[in-house]
Amino acid sequence: MKVPALPDLSIRQLEYLVAVADAPTWAAAAAELGVSPSALSQGLAELERRVGVSVFDREGRRRVLRPVATPVLAHARQVVALTGDLTRWADRVRAADVGTLRIGMIDAAAVHHFPGHLHRFRDAHRDLALRLTVQPSGPLFDDLASGVVDLVVAVAPASAVTGVEITPLLDEDLAIYRPDGRRAGPPASWGPWVLFPDGSHTRAVIAEALRVAGAPVEVVAESHQPEVLREMVKLGLGWTVLPTAQAEAGDGPLRRARVLTRRRLVVAVRDNAATDPAVAALRDVLIGAGRS
Repeated sequence: MKVPALPDLSIRQLEYLVAVADAPTWAAAAAELGVSPSALSQGLAELERRVGVSVFDREGRRRVLRPVATPVLAHARQVVALTGDLTRWADRVRAADVGTLRIGMIDAAAVHHFPGHLHRFRDAHRDLALRLTVQPSGPLFDDLASGVVDLVVAVAPASAVTGVEITPLLDEDLAIYRPDGRRAGPPASWGPWVLFPDGSHTRAVIAEALRVAGAPVEVVAESHQPEVLREMVKLGLGWTVLPTAQAEAGDGPLRRARVLTRRRLVVAVRDNAATDPAVAALRDVLIGAGRS
């Protein structure tokens, strides 16, 4: 069986496609890349020719990505991200520990579970700039896959993430907390709830556990911030489910009703990327911390 010939695409052409998809205008994309608009247009026209599929539609004088081009754009993002990994790896090898390590973590990981490990890692790598982004798990995995960050600590996703290698770190308790004066009766009497937003990884874990317990899930308020959910419970707006480390730490901890379930935190890096010594070193530190 004859193997189809692969299109002869250049990294630059794929970089052009990603820039056009992310920039508000073609002129802005060209400026971001440091090329002229005509050079950008010619490069993308050559990309279309080599792929053999029209990637853009015309809307008046504008050209916009066609929906059918989604696989081409996804391939371009992955190749550009992996090529960036290779470039940074080569720079790091040539310059030892000099460079930037971009880390993404959920708040519980950054504030409660691993702050000491991050401090010690920074002290041991004084010439390495650490850039920490704290946000929910879903956006962190998107940033990792697209090359915005190099390493992520987040809640385990429900399914595999393309182009990402995931390693378990630790499991933590998620407990139910009720407003003062409310009794912890049978599950049918629990709620209403103030929870993490619908669509978040932790919300999915909580919703399934409540369903299994036979509790109604009437949600009256949502927030990504555990501190906000804590205050909502104190104000009597509803019950919540939070990691015990966040609900019971600091001033004014919530009083636990019962442990509902557990969630798994993982460390993730891009799969098949060139091995960045700094990424590998921090990943090993975090895995060791999780096991201990």
